[in-house]
Amino acid sequence: MSSIRKNVFQALMVVASLSVVGEVNAQSPRDVTINDTMVMPESVTSSKDGSIFFGSTSKGNIYRATPGAAKADVWIQASATGLTNVLGVLADDKAGILWVCANPAGGRGTPASGQTALRAFDLMSGAPKGNWPFPDGGLCNDIAIAPDGTAYATDTNGRRVLRLKPGGEVLDVWVSDPQLNGIDGIAILNGAVYVNLFFSGKLFRSAIQPDGTAGPITEIETSMPFTRPDGLRTTPSGKLLQAEGGGRLTEITINDKRGEVRVLGEGFTGATAVTQIGETAFVLVERLRVVAVPLAGR
Repeated sequence: MSSIRKNVFQALMVVASLSVVGEVNAQSPRDVTINDTMVMPESVTSSKDGSIFFGSTSKGNIYRATPGAAKADVWIQASATGLTNVLGVLADDKAGILWVCANPAGGRGTPASGQTALRAFDLMSGAPKGNWPFPDGGLCNDIAIAPDGTAYATDTNGRRVLRLKPGGEVLDVWVSDPQLNGIDGIAILNGAVYVNLFFSGKLFRSAIQPDGTAGPITEIETSMPFTRPDGLRTTPSGKLLQAEGGGRLTEITINDKRGEVRVLGEGFTGATAVTQIGETAFVLVERLRVVAVPLAGR
């Protein structure tokens, strides 16, 4: 969560091979940095062509590294779009959209500017495509997209998940509950929305009902505790990838109300987000290092 992030001069990608069968990915791990200073990235995402996108909590820019590039450059200018504080970013290849969690700038003693909103930009050109303010404000943290194109966004301050239906003009509250204190990462798996809680380390699930409403909130018992869970993504193999601020990359296999956890990498100095390209996971970390974790044969 951005409120506890330290200044970050470069955003690095920790690389972990996710292949458990066949040949290990032969490509050397990439150290992907942002070609700017004081960016304070909080989230990362990737498109199917291998491009990597970062947001900036301090400058509001969106940065993109083209496939195979070692550096990400400014792609969407904050000054041209009104972005001030970007948390979650999510590439939606099916819709051709980069979804962005936009939030007001400002801190203690500083007047806030901008608004809390879910924003959409063209995934190819970066042109603005939509702006949906959060009802009653809040803190837009991260985004997940359902197979039908519905967008779900976490509101950390409001302890709720907001929803934007395809073609919708306004966001509506999909679920709101006091027990969602510190709601952060979000992912969709097998017709249900999963969210993690940054403070308590808990993982919750709510099924998407046939009429689109939220089912009962269910806590998932995990085989090991989480420490400051943050970015959450669904894998093509039907599992969850999670970056933990406590310094780990974990994989979660859901079996009914239980999550079997496998540690893919640890010892990171902070891990705030994760994205997957092919058989490689890229984890955003706060320190200047890249770690490769081959999993073949485990």
